[in-house]
Amino acid sequence: MRKKVTKAIFPVAGLGTRFLPATKSVPKEIMTLVDRPLVQYAIDEARAAGIKEFIFVTSRGKSALEDYFDHNPILEQELRKKGKDELLETLKSTNMESGAIAYIRQHKALGLGHAVWCARRLIGNEPFAVMLPDDVIAAEKPCLQQMVDAYGETGGNMVAAMEVPPEKASSYGVLDVAEDMGAVVSARGMVEKPAPGTEPSNLAVIGRYILEPSVLRNLNKMKQGAGGEIQLTDAIAEDIKAGNPVYGYRFRGQRFDCGSKSGFLQATVAFALARDELRDDLSRYLTETIHASQAAE
Repeated sequence: MRKKVTKAIFPVAGLGTRFLPATKSVPKEIMTLVDRPLVQYAIDEARAAGIKEFIFVTSRGKSALEDYFDHNPILEQELRKKGKDELLETLKSTNMESGAIAYIRQHKALGLGHAVWCARRLIGNEPFAVMLPDDVIAAEKPCLQQMVDAYGETGGNMVAAMEVPPEKASSYGVLDVAEDMGAVVSARGMVEKPAPGTEPSNLAVIGRYILEPSVLRNLNKMKQGAGGEIQLTDAIAEDIKAGNPVYGYRFRGQRFDCGSKSGFLQATVAFALARDELRDDLSRYLTETIHASQAAE
């Protein structure tokens, strides 16, 4: 019987330099889309997929991220006293049960593969998910839940994939597709940040993975890849060479790259427009602003 995926690794050790000076003191992962930090979207998606153990790979300066998941009895008491029950329930939904969350330090920025490797002792010999909070996915059925359901049918390793313009493929890990079965594709290889014109397809890997423990054993070799870093893509590709299946999953939903300023702003607008209490005012403001800009031109 195939083991369930109940553990997820969240690599959050990055410095967030593209958002300086905000990230000088605020971890990028707790910057907010509307009224929820990026990391809360990832946690909610993981919970919906059945994840029970949450492993964060952090670094110096991330204490605010760790504090975010703690209970705040004083704030809860004030909300209860003032009868703000809805806000109280919202606050409680951010709390994590004792023992459900763990923090591992990555002392050197050696790449995504190294960050995942840092959590190896907490994974053991079980399949696990990897979630990058920078990739926020708006979907009716959460992306990782879609993948867990598909994994139940395929087993092996699975990566979330989406089609990108050929000129942008060099910014991603890219699948070399052996067989296209619609939502699921079988991969014969993976290439991290291929040189322009050499990409094997336009099917790019984004920040959701379901991986077998064999990938961690591949990472033990500490092979440097693109950019001189230890690439998770290379460790997955090595699993293919060993005869272990790797699948790409075309998820249903819209992905926002919140590691970039443009993607973060787009996500903020999209998630705000999806909120009934914000939609009308924001739509009116955007329309007026666009018209004013066009008139000025």
